[in-house]
Formats: sequence, structure tokens, C-alpha cells
Amino acid sequence: MTPKQGGGGAGKPRRDKPAKGPKGAGGEPRDARKAANLKGGKAARDARRAEAGKKGNKPPAPGAPDPRGEGYWGDQRGPEYWAARKAAKKAGRPLPGPGETTGPSRGPRRDGPARPPRGGRPDGGRPESGRPDGERRGRGDRREADAPPLPRDFQGDGQLLYGRNAVHEVLRAGRRPVRAVWATAATLEGESWLAELDEVEVRLADSDGLAALAGSPDHQGVVAAVDAYPYVELAELLAQPDPLIIALDEVQDPQNLGAIARTAECVGATGMIICRHRAAEVTPAAVKASAGATEHLPIVQARNLADALAEAKSTGAWIYGAAGREDGAVPYTQPDYTGGCVLVMGAEGTGLRARVSASCDQLVALPLRGHLDSLNVGAASAALLYAILQQRERVDTGT
Repeated sequence: MTPKQGGGGAGKPRRDKPAKGPKGAGGEPRDARKAANLKGGKAARDARRAEAGKKGNKPPAPGAPDPRGEGYWGDQRGPEYWAARKAAKKAGRPLPGPGETTGPSRGPRRDGPARPPRGGRPDGGRPESGRPDGERRGRGDRREADAPPLPRDFQGDGQLLYGRNAVHEVLRAGRRPVRAVWATAATLEGESWLAELDEVEVRLADSDGLAALAGSPDHQGVVAAVDAYPYVELAELLAQPDPLIIALDEVQDPQNLGAIARTAECVGATGMIICRHRAAEVTPAAVKASAGATEHLPIVQARNLADALAEAKSTGAWIYGAAGREDGAVPYTQPDYTGGCVLVMGAEGTGLRARVSASCDQLVALPLRGHLDSLNVGAASAALLYAILQQRERVDTGT
């Protein structure tokens, strides 16, 4: 009878395969070769373990003296040791070592007194930070621990300005009261205007204390407690002859707000209009980014920018909005910027809103010759403001 032909036989008679010999020369069985070769295999491993036991590297037999100390192997390699090691690793504590009593909670050391709790003092009292034992101090706690006390007349809506230019300009402008000034010894020695202050006492503080007080490490060694920023009314700006005003449509970055305010103050702009909602305000970060220009530049916080532009247009001012050529904007050198003028800048990525764009008399665009399709709002504002200034000065001088 012929062998059964199945699916796995591919139509060929089934045959038993001969046993494969080991790789390489020789035909002895593999187990015999491993037993004969002491450099590898289970026999060699057993031989090494037996040799290690002779040298004292294995636990002693029950009842025999332990050359490494009583209980060494039970604490070091027993289940309690591994449980303690796992718990210590999970909790972030140092791993238990030889000679220490093990367990889920570390016991007293065998070679000395008990270790004090983490973060505590040896006398068992509260740690130096004033927090419960074992509790770490976070970044938010640094303000309570290291910040100098605020003056009693400091209002809740006041601001803590930081940075040398910001503090210097708020003192020079005199638009809002300065309640206190803190400075490091090095800053007080290097900045002569701090030593010349008569109306405000300069209090010494270290750098960490100023960082905790200002909430920023960029304090440059000086912090001032001042009242809230004094926004002005739009009518105050429009009352000036031939005003030059820059308006920001929902610009949300305080760094951009500060940079634009600095440029506007440098070109002699009459003031600035910002949105009250969904826009950056004059914060300490914006004051520092402006190098203190916000303390000299009048700023209006408008509830509705389109209505503010309509009010400016009613007084005879022309409204120009910055946009792209694809929005129908003309080259920035084409309009006549003399007389009352309001330049409107949109937020990065979104530009001018539809109603704000419709409120403009004309849209202007800067040329772009590179690969990018837009400028930063701060850089675009600087280019347009200086183009307006150049044209207005030419008209004034008759050149």
C-alpha cells in the first residue's frame, strides 16, 4: 500500500528525516559535545557556579557562619530586598544597599543613626523651607519664600515693571505713581539714575528675590511697583493737529505690541489704539519689550475698533490699512499721508477683519521680493511708519 499523499507532502511519499548532526566537523551528538567543551553550555555554567560556591560567593549552608555578616544574604537577596528596591525605585529614593534593613519603608541603618526624613532637619523639626517634611518646593512657592514684601499702598490693579529701561522711563515720564523700587547692589552701583532718586526709596534685593517678585528672570536687576496703566480717550488724540495714530486690530502678542509702541514713539506718533477684547494689553512684558516707550506714548483701549476708526474719520483723518496686494492694496508709496492719518495693522496670520478693512479709506502693501509671503507685524509697522514720516517731513521742509 502506497503512503498517503496529503496537502503537506506535495504528492511525494512521506519519509522520516535523518537526525542532523552538529554544525562543523564531527558527528557526535550535540549534548555530548557541550558536555565535553567546558567553555560553553550548561555543563560549563554549572561548573562555574560550583567553583564560585567554593570561593564564598554563594549563601552559606543553613547553620554555617556567614563570612559577610549575619543576615547579609537574607536582606540582600531575599524577597524583602527586592520589594524594598522596587518601592524605592518607584518613589525616587536611593536604592537599599548592603547592611541596611530592608522593607517597603527604609529602616535604620546598621552602621549609624537613623537618617532624618527627606527635606527635614536632624532634630526632627520642620525643614528650612517651612514646608512639611518630604514636600518639595515648586516654582510657584518661590514667590512666597523669596519675594520682598510689597508696599502697603500698592493697589491690586497695579503692575510690577521690570527691566532697566522700563523702570527708568516710568520714572522719567511721571504718568503713573511709583510705589517702590527694588534693585540689586550691582545694578544700584552701575546705574547712576537709581542713586539719584529722591522721591522713591530704592530697596536692596537679590536676583532670586527680584525674579520671584517680577515673575520673570529678565528683570535686569531692577523692579518697580507702579499703579495701573493710564489709558487715554480717543478724543484726546484726535484733538492734536494732524495726528499720526497707529491702530492694532487684535494683535495678541505683548512682544509685538511693545515693539510697535517703541517704533511709534520714535517716529513721533501721536498715539496708539488697541482693542479691549482678544488683544494684548499694556502689561509689564509689553512695557519691557517697548523699552519703556509705552510710558510716553498715549494709548487708547477701544471697545470697538471699527467704531473708533469711524470717529477718527469724522474728524477729517484718513484711514490706511496694511494688507496684501491680493486684497486690492496699492503700493505703500502711492497714498498721501499728510494731515490726520491713522495706520491700521492686522494680527499675524489673520490680517484685518472684514469690518475693519471696510472702514479703511485705502489699503496699502509693502513689496515682497523674497520667498516669504508676509512680514512680522512689528517689522511691517516700522517700515510703514518710517515711510509715512519721510513723506510728512518732505512736505514740512518743502523738499
